[in-house]
Amino acid sequence: MKRLILAGGGHAHLHVLKSLARQPWPGVEVVLVSPWRRQIYSGMVPGWMAGHYRLEQCAAALAPLARAAGVRFVQDAVSGLDAWRRVVRTANSGDLAYDTLSLDIGAEVDCSCLAASGARLLSIRPLEHFVVGWERLIAAARARGTAAVAVVGGGAAGVELALAARYRLAGELGAAHVQVSLVAGGGLLPGHGQRIVDRASATLAEHAVDLLAGYAAGTPTGLLLDNGRTIAADCVIAATGVRPAAWLATSGLALADDGFLAVGSGQQSQSHDEVFAGGDVASRVDAPHAKSGVYAVRAGPVLAGNLQRQLQGLPPLAYQPQQRSLYLLATGPRQAIVSWGGLAAGGAWAWRWKDWIDRRFMSQYDSPPGHPQEERA
Repeated sequence: MKRLILAGGGHAHLHVLKSLARQPWPGVEVVLVSPWRRQIYSGMVPGWMAGHYRLEQCAAALAPLARAAGVRFVQDAVSGLDAWRRVVRTANSGDLAYDTLSLDIGAEVDCSCLAASGARLLSIRPLEHFVVGWERLIAAARARGTAAVAVVGGGAAGVELALAARYRLAGELGAAHVQVSLVAGGGLLPGHGQRIVDRASATLAEHAVDLLAGYAAGTPTGLLLDNGRTIAADCVIAATGVRPAAWLATSGLALADDGFLAVGSGQQSQSHDEVFAGGDVASRVDAPHAKSGVYAVRAGPVLAGNLQRQLQGLPPLAYQPQQRSLYLLATGPRQAIVSWGGLAAGGAWAWRWKDWIDRRFMSQYDSPPGHPQEERA
């Protein structure tokens, strides 16, 4: 019997589990390894922060999905990989050998420049840590009666997080007792058209989020900007650039220039035919694209099909990512901004559209009845 290891419970692997639940692959033992019992959908986190969702509405329970798919679930973290020996190393469960491997472990936030913020620093990844930190921030703000939050990172995540934080905290404490700043580094929404940048900038101003240009370093009391300005903050939320897990560098796998796993048109490793990857851990060398959740979701069906073909001794099928992606940015209240190419629009109707898309996506992974088949480290 051949063994397929799914390392990580990311969005692409959710689709693999769904495919296996529909039709098991004969002669294949499938093992899912993830440090978390659920996969939180990042697209709904700003809505959860703002108070529009319960956390369980934003998460897929991995163990029941694995059981429904006939997959063995090992709750543990991947700590290393020997691609030449075909072995995945885990933090607590020892080495796991594989015939075929799929990686969907995401990426880490590079917040090294903010480390001096100490306990004030809250990274958006891993999401399990972020949601705990956000709940603690809300509790502390209620006790103090005031809140000062600085979000570092001018991308889509930074914009959504800043607006969600402002909306929730103003509702809890009153607008006069809340200060939210967004430090946009090299610019607001890089890679997006000027119309969406202008609309986002106007929305931030409308909701009293202080938009600051330039780069920031952490300090014991908050942030120091490169222009010399200091910002006092109870919490510094890091939504900065991403970096790969350190162990990828010693895995033996071919890496792209950004340090992530180099994959080709079928999401297959450029150096090891038996290894595939989706989500942020993968970089398409033939068709580079942003590290965005929409690409992880779209890679799911590709991974499912090509993993099965690899186990059957067949070549992978090619997949060309779309050149443009639809972005729906939550703006705090039940409103959103739509970005498509150079077009930008927004309002309550955009939130209803985003809400429908997100709920529909998560409904695919509602937990089936029964007891999970799992192992805990």
